[in-house]
Amino acid sequence: QVQLVESGGRLVQPGGSLRLSCTGSGITLADHAIGWFRQAPGKEREGVSCISSNDGYTEYADSVKGRFTISRDPAKNTVYLQMNSLEPGDTAVYYCAASFSGYYGLGLQIYDYWGQGTQVTVSS
Repeated sequence: QVQLVESGGRLVQPGGSLRLSCTGSGITLADHAIGWFRQAPGKEREGVSCISSNDGYTEYADSVKGRFTISRDPAKNTVYLQMNSLEPGDTAVYYCAASFSGYYGLGLQIYDYWGQGTQVTVSS
């Protein structure tokens, strides 16, 4: 049974940093493209970043380029999202997702398994 568990979300002040973790069970994350997504209240879920399975290709939404970094730790079966220079507009529930299709990108339809999400709140 494939499970993805996100962690690391909390309340942080503007300008602060957080590192989110996505840990897999029943799945080897290094074998799959992994995406990070977020959904703010009243808004649609949007792609934030992704990393491919084989060559480590990464992609970022324009709104987070230069501030967020996605990375893998295969030994821990974990994918991270390092978030710096956080802004109130980054407030959302953050989800990770795994693609079994061999494709990667920021489109929600690419991904087959989703975690339950972790809340990130950026506020003073």
